[in-house]
Amino acid sequence: MGACWSNQIKSIWSSTTVNSSSEARNDINLSGSSSKVSSACTIPQQSSRSEGEILQSSNLKSFTFIELRASTRNFRPDSVLGQGGFGSVYKGWVDEHSLTATKPGSEHHLIFWYILVIQAEINYLGQLDHPNLVKLIGYCLEDEHRLLVYEFMPRGSMENHLFRRGSHIQPLSWGLRMKVALGAAKGLAFLHNAKTQVIYRDFKTSNILLDSDYNAKLSDFGLARDGPTGDRSHVSTRVMGTHGYAAPEYLVTGHLTAKSDIYSFGVVLLEIICGRRAIDKNKPSGEHNLVEWAKPYLTNKRRIFRVLDTRLQGQYSLNRVQKAAHLALHCLAKEPKSRPSMDEVVKRLEQLQEPGGTSGNAM
Repeated sequence: MGACWSNQIKSIWSSTTVNSSSEARNDINLSGSSSKVSSACTIPQQSSRSEGEILQSSNLKSFTFIELRASTRNFRPDSVLGQGGFGSVYKGWVDEHSLTATKPGSEHHLIFWYILVIQAEINYLGQLDHPNLVKLIGYCLEDEHRLLVYEFMPRGSMENHLFRRGSHIQPLSWGLRMKVALGAAKGLAFLHNAKTQVIYRDFKTSNILLDSDYNAKLSDFGLARDGPTGDRSHVSTRVMGTHGYAAPEYLVTGHLTAKSDIYSFGVVLLEIICGRRAIDKNKPSGEHNLVEWAKPYLTNKRRIFRVLDTRLQGQYSLNRVQKAAHLALHCLAKEPKSRPSMDEVVKRLEQLQEPGGTSGNAM
């Protein structure tokens, strides 16, 4: 599970008091490095093993709490990158060669996530190896302290690029949006095609992180579940996730399938096209729900431009926009069986990539 870093590596971590038996929602956004990860591996079945047993059987680096405390300047407020239901996220530094925590100040860094409920993250990210999944580097399991160490993604989340406004924020070009969509799709396809299928269950823009070259990586596996096995068609589970992204059949029945993730992907693709949030109560009446508002426009070639992100300023191919919109509609099909597989989504997005690559081109 090697990763390619230069010099020292910056990190981020988080603290919490969540009950380990609960399925509390985690809305923390992690920002991490552009480390490249190679090849895939089999995802293990979730088990009833203790945190210590899970961690010790992984290939992750074990850090002491003293090391990580020093790396974040004693958890100083200016080291905090975010807050969420499972705790706070801090930035810190780790040496690239020894993977030991070091003093702040280097150019590259990691993520330290100080958290109590860690089994899901370890069961998945601790064993996964793919370029479009955020890299889990190590952990701290010491007394009451629970911390996870991730690679740092310098360009933050797709959510910030799409929805934050300000003179310092440059809107993403159409080409970069399609590049991010493809990377995220490849991450989901990898999970769905694993020997033990994984259903992500919380696919949204805040969980898509970007490295320095705008390569997308999925983060936050707190709600991930193993997919159905044998002759089972679904997994029955308590309904969890984020309002506006969950598939309608999952909300009604609690039946979880890979098609649930594909619906969520359709919502995110729509956000990428429109530059609007899935749910936005600040919009006029009738426009609060993005899917309900946008669908009628997406099916009409003459009206589709009315829902496009105005910040694109016409810098796009209408033909490619139409194809992306049709793909979003396909993913949002009411009947789960009518939705495409993630493999098909990847193939269709590959056809929408701009010639010559799109890295580093914001508008």
